[in-house]
Amino acid sequence: MNNITQALASSGFKTIDFLILVAYLVLLIGLGLFLSRNKKGKEKTANDYFLAGNTLTWWAVGASLIAANISAEQFIGMSGTGYRDGIAIAAYEIMAAVTLVVIGKFLLPIMLERKIFTIPQFLRERYNDGVGLAFSILWLFLYVFVNLTSVAWLGALAIEQILGLQGISVEIFGFTISIRMIIILLLFVIAGIYSIYGGLASVAWTDVMQVTFLVGGGLITAYVALKEMGNVFGTDAFGALSKVYADLTTGAHATDVHFHLVIQQSHNPEAFANVPGIAAVVGGVWLTNLGYWGFNQYIIQKGLAAKSVDEAKKGLIFAGFLKILIPFIVVLPGICAYYIMQNPGMFSGMNLAGKINVADDAYPWLIRNFTPTGIKGLSFAALAAAIISSLASMFNSTSTLFTMDIYKKYINPEANDHKLVNVGRLVSICALIIALIAVKPLLGGLDQAFQYIQEYSGFIYPGIIVVFGLGLLWKRASSMAAVWTAILTIPMGVLFKVVMPQVAFQFRAGYIFMILLTFFVIVSYFSHITEKTELPSDSDRRMMKRWAGILGCAGIIMIIAAAIVTIAHVMNPDADPDSNFMAYLNDIGFQAFFFFGVLVGQCAIWLKSNSDDNCRDPKALPINLKLFSTTRGYTYGTIGICVIVFALYALLW
Repeated sequence: MNNITQALASSGFKTIDFLILVAYLVLLIGLGLFLSRNKKGKEKTANDYFLAGNTLTWWAVGASLIAANISAEQFIGMSGTGYRDGIAIAAYEIMAAVTLVVIGKFLLPIMLERKIFTIPQFLRERYNDGVGLAFSILWLFLYVFVNLTSVAWLGALAIEQILGLQGISVEIFGFTISIRMIIILLLFVIAGIYSIYGGLASVAWTDVMQVTFLVGGGLITAYVALKEMGNVFGTDAFGALSKVYADLTTGAHATDVHFHLVIQQSHNPEAFANVPGIAAVVGGVWLTNLGYWGFNQYIIQKGLAAKSVDEAKKGLIFAGFLKILIPFIVVLPGICAYYIMQNPGMFSGMNLAGKINVADDAYPWLIRNFTPTGIKGLSFAALAAAIISSLASMFNSTSTLFTMDIYKKYINPEANDHKLVNVGRLVSICALIIALIAVKPLLGGLDQAFQYIQEYSGFIYPGIIVVFGLGLLWKRASSMAAVWTAILTIPMGVLFKVVMPQVAFQFRAGYIFMILLTFFVIVSYFSHITEKTELPSDSDRRMMKRWAGILGCAGIIMIIAAAIVTIAHVMNPDADPDSNFMAYLNDIGFQAFFFFGVLVGQCAIWLKSNSDDNCRDPKALPINLKLFSTTRGYTYGTIGICVIVFALYALLW
């Protein structure tokens, strides 16, 4: 205990900082428990517990989406990658904003119309029980062994580093337990207190408060760090940012990648492997984003709980704007830490405590050294908000998946609402215990956990996009194709990882997607389990054919352009990318347009088929183009997001 007391005393945290953190936690738990209560004379139904009774407004949907998404993997993992590789990692966040627009227009309305509880439920209704069960099990393993463990581990690492508690252990009943594991247990318990009892309503409405702390505290932390650097430079925070940008993009650092959203392979091969140039815009990042935001239970569950389709769509637009803020909250501090480490003499008078031993130490090191009293507590509360809100969402979605897709379907089909809610709570507790046991063996020793999460989650996303996307949008998508695509997804990911270990995982995911897509379409066309169907109305057919032509031509042009660049590189492999345009295009990963051309072009296949085929799969969804109509406000929001994304890439290309 003396070691802990000494560490806390030297951490730079004062009593007021701890009081702010404690006040935040008390407010969070109190609000969560208040929202957990049953209404007078009414017991919670399964819909109340798992979908908040479909009461979420647009601002609750958007805030809860971001609170569930932003966690230690962003604050710590993404900031760590920003420290090592630069701002290009922000492509995940920036392109996620565009992805949310696509999901809000084309995917979420269909699921809401079908009154879906869980994503595997949709698979059962669209294909068969086997496909639904396979993905239920797949996601349960992913949530418990990847998501819950990584968020808790990174969160505990950050707290440990901020408070200077690294390497400290305590004796409890004769057992030696590390501080990190105690912190992980506390995070699980705090998140579980209100989420396990109250369900999604408690999670979503407390997320509104948490996202305020998360965004506000994160922006203040980034601003204060720049302001402290500005004091050394003799300028303000924005002047400091301008100097850091100039120093890392000119002179001896002209090829430094830290302030470029598109990385050249020749400038930094290691950074390119993590964020492969333009592939972070048009490559496998679309698989990650569509899979994560569109078909990930603990994310999309917030949209499924909305009051209406219109509220859900507005919530996704709101989340898109919030998402664009994230690079300034988490990536910029990592770059600041990198700059300081590169210029130790310049900042020697600041008496900086601690070291950045691995990249993921960057954000906690920055908080410890640069944020003043009071702001430290606020920054700590922001980090706690990010961790706890994500854990709470994962507990709720894990219980939803098991209870609704396995327990109610296969174990006790006659279970009433009271039984389902109790089973859901028990499953959350079991997930907590399993994740607590598994966390250290899985994540100990990693340098950049964000890349671990992205790569191993990416093993399943190519198959998910094919099975879900075509199931939603193509009337001939068959159950046989879905089953075999689900079976092949992970083995193909492992195979490509073994055979092509040096290839960036975004490219590998793109190759797997193209193979699985081709396989799925061929198997579906050869399926004999079809039924006759009426063709859409003449006006709908004309619209589908027009878009099939536009998207088909766009896909072909992209594939031809990528082929030209690839051939030019093969014919002249020694060309200097800094002086030869074709070599430059190859150097920024232009071959990603092979994938994007296929992704865009395949839309022409199902649009043309939906328009002209008089056969469909017996479980195909009815074609209803009215579901894709949007309000003027949604259109303006979409334009706003796209303009901001374009401006960021123009400024930081």
